Amino acid sequence: MGNNKNHKRSMSSYSLKRKLVISFALMSILPVLVSMYLVSNHILPKMGLQLEVVAAIFVSIVIAVAGFFVIKQIFDRIVSVSTEAKLIAAGDITRRLDVEHPDEVGDLGDALNQLTQRIRTNMDELKNYSEKTTEINLEIQKRVMVLSSLLQISSLISQGAKLEDILKLTVEKARLLANSDVAYLLFREEAQEIFSMKIAEGINSTYLMKVTVGPKDDLFGKAIKTNKPLVLDKENILPEEAAFNFYERFRLKNTLALPIYLRGKVAAILGIGNAREHFLYHKEDLELLDIFAKQVAIAVENDVLMHKVEKLEIKDALTGLYNAAFIRSRLQEEIKRAITYQRPCALILIDLDNFKKYQEGFGLLLAEGILKRIGILIKDSVSDIDRVARFGDDEFAVVLPEKNKRQAQEIAEDIRKKVEFSFGEEPDPKKKVTVSAGVSENPLDGVDAEELVNKARELVDVAKRQGRNRVVGFKEPTTCP
Repeated sequence: MGNNKNHKRSMSSYSLKRKLVISFALMSILPVLVSMYLVSNHILPKMGLQLEVVAAIFVSIVIAVAGFFVIKQIFDRIVSVSTEAKLIAAGDITRRLDVEHPDEVGDLGDALNQLTQRIRTNMDELKNYSEKTTEINLEIQKRVMVLSSLLQISSLISQGAKLEDILKLTVEKARLLANSDVAYLLFREEAQEIFSMKIAEGINSTYLMKVTVGPKDDLFGKAIKTNKPLVLDKENILPEEAAFNFYERFRLKNTLALPIYLRGKVAAILGIGNAREHFLYHKEDLELLDIFAKQVAIAVENDVLMHKVEKLEIKDALTGLYNAAFIRSRLQEEIKRAITYQRPCALILIDLDNFKKYQEGFGLLLAEGILKRIGILIKDSVSDIDRVARFGDDEFAVVLPEKNKRQAQEIAEDIRKKVEFSFGEEPDPKKKVTVSAGVSENPLDGVDAEELVNKARELVDVAKRQGRNRVVGFKEPTTCP
């Protein structure tokens, strides 16, 4: 209790205002005492210098010095707080004031400490937000990179590039997923259950080209039978011996592989991998690899269909284009593929306007020349993967894989304009040839070839009724001549 009382009576417990009042009072005593001394010395000289006067002078000096030190203590603390505040304002937020006395200066120092602590906390939060933003930006860049890769692959497919080039590009781009050291593509040998390495990109790719996977392979065999991805990482660990054997074969500790199905049967296996410790694949890695696997399936299926075309007699004798039977079959296959991989497929039917009158007026030979000429013009207006056929006596069909109705309408309109321009300089108005076209798309206008053909033909009739020489996609003319 005594210590508490002494603490309460000490100067350090007083407020700054009270200290200043006390200091002023202490320093005011000195002039009073000096005045007393002068009075006693000069006004009352006969009385002589008394002991009380000397004592008073001494006491006044002591008190004045004490007041000086009290004021110095106050201003030293104020200067200290000011100096620290300047350093903090300059950016050194790690500094902290020592609060020794609970007065106004102490309160100021404590408030300054709280302020710097809040600044430090906000800076830490800002740093965390910056790190999260960086992670988000990296993820966005990753997605953009994948999208760009898919567009490149789709472009090769639409241009009818060689299957080998498409597959190589797909494997190269797949290696960019999940920090992979390598990407690989295994293909089933014809009429066998063995899968051989077709393409490998990355570290040890030459070594991987020797790898084969047979029906007795536990890892890939299970993935093939169950149609599930093969995942090896820190959460999907193989027994020690199996892990060692896998590493010996693939030089990989982690892998993510997907079986690629074609017509109900596994035709290939697309995989990525690395040799890192404690690595984990995420859901988005599987989703992105699945997209690449579907691109491989599309490319292989397209290649199979193209080879079938080469082996069949499917050409129209007059124009050299495909015939109606083939184009119906091809359209049905493209629709199935479009449904399976959720891709568009469009059909254009093109009918010559008043062709019967032209044939009656100028004869069969000239009419057949017109059909050949228009057939060449249409074929030159589409890509290599699109299929053009003579669909009837004066009717042409164009199957457009990977294209929607809007794209098909633009192609049809381009063909219409070319025909109009090609025959526009004929001096005889009766020899000027134009065409009308109807456009349909799966599944918007039908889910099989017959429905798409019927819809396109219906739209051709609409174009005829609306004045001919136009393209119709939605029972409304898209362009008027």
